[in-house]
Amino acid sequence: MTDWLRPVAISGAERPAHLLAGQSHIGFDHVVDLRGGGPVVVDEARLARLADQRAPLCGVSQDRPRIMGILNVTPDSFSDGGQHDTLAAAVARAGVMAEAADFLDIGGESTRPGAREVPIAEEIARTAPVIRAIREAGLRLPISIDTRKAAVAEAALDAGADIVNDVSAMTFDPDMARLVAEREVPICLMHSRGDPETMQNDPRYDDVLSDVLRSLSERVEAARAAGIKEANIIVDPGIGFGKTVAHNLTLLRGLSALHDLGLPVLLGASRKRFIGTIGGAEVAAERMPGSLAMALQGIAQGAQIIRVHDVAETAQAFRLWLAMATPEA
Repeated sequence: MTDWLRPVAISGAERPAHLLAGQSHIGFDHVVDLRGGGPVVVDEARLARLADQRAPLCGVSQDRPRIMGILNVTPDSFSDGGQHDTLAAAVARAGVMAEAADFLDIGGESTRPGAREVPIAEEIARTAPVIRAIREAGLRLPISIDTRKAAVAEAALDAGADIVNDVSAMTFDPDMARLVAEREVPICLMHSRGDPETMQNDPRYDDVLSDVLRSLSERVEAARAAGIKEANIIVDPGIGFGKTVAHNLTLLRGLSALHDLGLPVLLGASRKRFIGTIGGAEVAAERMPGSLAMALQGIAQGAQIIRVHDVAETAQAFRLWLAMATPEA
């Protein structure tokens, strides 16, 4: 597909002509072609792709914004590295986040700019015991394993994880597609360029929004060809992964265009460097206010899953925003 469409998202007291991806708080009256020009008329099939509610993920409906809490069990993640690298600390943090989060995302390898690859055995040793301990503690919300490696994903699924979150969209490890298809679990396909060590070395695009859509579409087709069910595919524009500040802002402004893929959209912008650059917060842990602004921009563009460090604060912001945005009966 080359003629990408962007539904112009609206929220508030006025009822739109169509719901955006079946969510009651956000809708659209018209769509525009990313190549330029005014509103365009779309056929019923294209309209359904934009307007129909997405399938539930691990039993969690996609009719309203959902929060994915980030739990990095690494010594070197850009924001929370070293804070949860003991079993007790990780399980305790998971319990706190589970009070407001709909999903947990467990990562054992930092993918911050400049990060080096972690050996498979070490990544498994960091993540699988934590997932198992979280399950033994009685937490039942879906858990995502944030990894590029099939062996790590397999160990995590065996330990109790439910979803695979692959920042390489299955390009790093060719065995990932087979594993996900065989296990019949959801996978998040994220757009990125290069690897963490090199991805911020002068990234360039002809048109970042169209280029990201095209790349994600190709990875979605690769997933389908591997036998992964469409109901198990999530897409993520990859904010901060091979993008400049300007690229990130363009993607965030036009995020509703990702609904043209007909799949749930995950947004992960929490505490990222561009927030500090614009907001004046050099230390990642001080970027919570800017992260909330990006989370609200995400749900204003119809993103179904917002991946964040600050779960309770994001949940409170969502409740207020949704109270104002949902049309009255």
